[in-house]
Amino acid sequence: MKINQQEFDVQGIHYTIRSAIIQDAKNLSEIRLLIDGETENLDREKGEAFISTSGFEQLIESDTENNRNLFLVAVVHDKIVGFSRCEGHVLSRFSHKVEFGVCVLKDFWGYGIGTNLLKKSISWADSNGIKKMTLQVLETNDKAIELYKKHGFEIEGLLKNDKVLSDGKYYNTIIMGRFHK
Repeated sequence: MKINQQEFDVQGIHYTIRSAIIQDAKNLSEIRLLIDGETENLDREKGEAFISTSGFEQLIESDTENNRNLFLVAVVHDKIVGFSRCEGHVLSRFSHKVEFGVCVLKDFWGYGIGTNLLKKSISWADSNGIKKMTLQVLETNDKAIELYKKHGFEIEGLLKNDKVLSDGKYYNTIIMGRFHK
């Protein structure tokens, strides 16, 4: 599905949030690889589960046609600096919900990009009859957990010892959800 683009000015940075288009595929493939190498907050290490340009083209096309999916990008000076996705389900018993994920280049943290991607996704979900948004977040990602709580998400569960990070220690994954009545 597509949304109307929106412009933001935060602390001297001007950016646009809009639906992903096929022409974004190459940049998305490159940016995802960079983001995966910048933080351990995500599921992947750099290079894991690589998505090629053609893979992103297929994903964008599918998400654009599916009214239960939303693929957004954040753009600064014609360069994608972050993106988010809501992915719906094909099974009837899960058709009321989507799973949300977001990532932003580290150089662009602190400008509200992740927050605005989340807000646009929530607005889209609420206005399209989606009752529940879910997500997973690493237990040590306090900023993200507080952001999600601020926007109506609640902790629904915990996956114990779910991830092994570079320090060799096990960490929990927090499952969060937001239900729109």
